[in-house]
Amino acid sequence: MLEGLGALAGAPVRLWRSDGSRLRLAAGSDPGAVPPAPLGEGLAEGPDGTSWLVPVPEARAFWLEVDTADAGEADEIARRLLPLVTIVLDAARERALLSEELASRYEEIDLLYAISEILGRTVSLEEAAQIIVREVSGVVGARRASIMVFDEAGAVLRTVAERGFDSDGQGIVPVGDECSIAARVFRERRIVVHDPSNPEHDTETCGEDRGYRGEAFLSVPICYAGPGGPGRCVGVINLTDRIGGDRFTQGDRKLVGAIANQIGAAIENARLVQLDRRQQRLRRELELAHDLQMRLLPSPAVLQGDAQVAARCVPAESVGGDFYTFSRLGRGRVGVMLGDVASHGFSAALVMALVLSAAGIHAAASLTPDETLIALLDGIATELATTEMYLTVFYGVLDPKARRLSYANAGHAYAWRIPASGVAERLAATAPPLGLAAAATIERRQMPWSTGEDLLCLCTDGLIEARNADGESFGEARLLATIAERRTEHPDAIVSAVMEQLSPFVTGRRDDRTLLVLRI
Repeated sequence: MLEGLGALAGAPVRLWRSDGSRLRLAAGSDPGAVPPAPLGEGLAEGPDGTSWLVPVPEARAFWLEVDTADAGEADEIARRLLPLVTIVLDAARERALLSEELASRYEEIDLLYAISEILGRTVSLEEAAQIIVREVSGVVGARRASIMVFDEAGAVLRTVAERGFDSDGQGIVPVGDECSIAARVFRERRIVVHDPSNPEHDTETCGEDRGYRGEAFLSVPICYAGPGGPGRCVGVINLTDRIGGDRFTQGDRKLVGAIANQIGAAIENARLVQLDRRQQRLRRELELAHDLQMRLLPSPAVLQGDAQVAARCVPAESVGGDFYTFSRLGRGRVGVMLGDVASHGFSAALVMALVLSAAGIHAAASLTPDETLIALLDGIATELATTEMYLTVFYGVLDPKARRLSYANAGHAYAWRIPASGVAERLAATAPPLGLAAAATIERRQMPWSTGEDLLCLCTDGLIEARNADGESFGEARLLATIAERRTEHPDAIVSAVMEQLSPFVTGRRDDRTLLVLRI
């Protein structure tokens, strides 16, 4: 281009750049020698003779040479060419700056893309964070870097990845620590940057020596905002000991801020994955607990040949406090027990398991029903007192040869004899619930029993008090009417019919529901 300008101007021209002592050729034909830096505008002796040198305005250290010894002509040519040369140099400088900016942005974009890939292919937060720390510190030139994540349970920032620290690193920092930069960044949810050359930047560090090689540091909050939800701070990324100058640039702040947003999403994703795994594990444990509790309840096959029996127990939660059991007592006699611990969930399930274990032992001793409940109360009195629980329980012994039912009822309201014809007869309580009264108050009653005709019906309050969407309860009348209509059928058919009618009433708050029907 300079050759064309020289041809138009009528004299060869060159562009030189001064290094302070000598000129270096920037554009134009090489004269074969390097002239000294001129002290000012004017004629100068060069390798090809005398020429005119003039500084280029707004282009520091650049000089335009017009290869002619005529000062007037050279000055006129220089004045015509200088605006064009200035424009060319400005364009070249802008291109250089743009190239440098593009190179810098390419590096940043490449880093952001790389981090997206890292977060996309790793589930482990610790693994991803360690890679991110390495990549970020490399791009911004920090010898030390760390990522800290908020631990809500302990109200602390816990280091999950670090680079350049001793083995202990930054460890754990309480979010209320007034001397911690990371804690302040987390609390205030803003970037804290310190530039030693700028007195307006943050310098509050409680005066302690942090062992940094430089004074500059950059701490950026890691925040996350779910769809439609408020943003919240989930951690902090810290950088210090900058390589190539003790100062983090505005570009560094923007880049780390963008990365922090990606890390925030990764932290939230890791938290949700961990929560989902815990919930899956809890669901599995609850399923196992439910299966275990159901296995504690005996199968109707236990009484095969002595009695027809059907029972359904549906806990309000995975486990519950309702229970039943039955056993052979010899000579055709059958013992039947049904109870309800005054609670539900795991605490009630534990008491229920204890009661079933003790009931099996005492029923096998062939004691009378009242003696069985007294022995049962003695065995679990301490646990009932400790847990402040009580239970209602019905225990009856059916003797087909004596055609008699003997029973003791500790506060259980839902027990009936359903005769072959006529209305149901309530088997009234003979004592308060176990855990609310002394063993001496438990009494026994006897009544005639029509073998092969009468039905024993026992249930818990969760069945009677179940309500439909209109708030109507299932009720005793509905239960007894359904059983009366089907009293000649097998107990299993009767129980199925009741549970089918109960289905629309199982809404809202639930309680354990148990029903047992037996014919001997």
